[in-house]
Amino acid sequence: MELRNTPVDVIEFLGHQVYVKRDDLLDVAFSGNKARKFYHFLQQDLSQVDILVGHGSAQANSLYSLSALAKIKQCQLYYYVDHLPQYLIDNPQGNYRAALELGANIMVTEPSEITVIEYIQQYVLPALTTQGQVAVFIPEGGRCQYAETGLKILADEIMAWAESNSYADIRVVLPAGTGTTALFLQKHLPFEVQTCACVGGDGYLKQQFSELCADESLHPTIMTADKKYHFGKLYLAFYHIWAQLKQTTNIEFDLLYDPLAWLCLQREFSIANENSAVGLESSDNRPILYIHQGGLQGNETMLPRYLRKLAFVK
Repeated sequence: MELRNTPVDVIEFLGHQVYVKRDDLLDVAFSGNKARKFYHFLQQDLSQVDILVGHGSAQANSLYSLSALAKIKQCQLYYYVDHLPQYLIDNPQGNYRAALELGANIMVTEPSEITVIEYIQQYVLPALTTQGQVAVFIPEGGRCQYAETGLKILADEIMAWAESNSYADIRVVLPAGTGTTALFLQKHLPFEVQTCACVGGDGYLKQQFSELCADESLHPTIMTADKKYHFGKLYLAFYHIWAQLKQTTNIEFDLLYDPLAWLCLQREFSIANENSAVGLESSDNRPILYIHQGGLQGNETMLPRYLRKLAFVK
């Protein structure tokens, strides 16, 4: 399966030109950064593997992609969550529904003092080994060294694009969950990678970078948001910028991660426009390449939540 060479669109946002790398147009089951992160496993012979073991949220993009990977490789997926809302069990939707349809086994860990990843390492994997099952453990969101394989390919594509457009320097912008994509892109690119912390704060993101790469000179630049946003919570500013982008560019972004990155760019562009109005030149004229990482399956659940909130506000 060849998951590479996605097109680059050019859009205008607040009077500024932004290039968009359309990784959302990769294979539906592996749209965006999960295709890059799981590229290593897609290329591997997993015929001797019985079970893929993963963990995270019941609505994570990685749950859906891991389910597709397990189906392609003809093995089972055991996916562990620390909670599963009764409403979701009764009304399967989004990534959870899609994963169940692909045959995923989604299990809730017993309440305890240890984390889900510790539960998997201390109990699940040893038990599977004892049963004679061959298991491969893939950490939450694909945050592991194996992700570097596919992300280096993405970095190579970005460099080839910049060269074909005669750009000696660009800025690569993308939102971050675990920060895996941004970290490995920065490691393999001569350009600055800028990202924002969507899950946890800047400190959490720096910690994630350090666990994957101790050399801080290879860490991406963190764009600080104007305020603290809590992951998964509904913010009307998120919905409005998402809707604005969809209407003006005909590109649908995801509602969990992308809005924060675009809000950061909106603030930057607004300041640049104000400076321009009084005759001041922008200090940074590097072309911007935004990485659209996909994850649109999650909009199936996020959009109704926003529409209910908007109806209530009105």
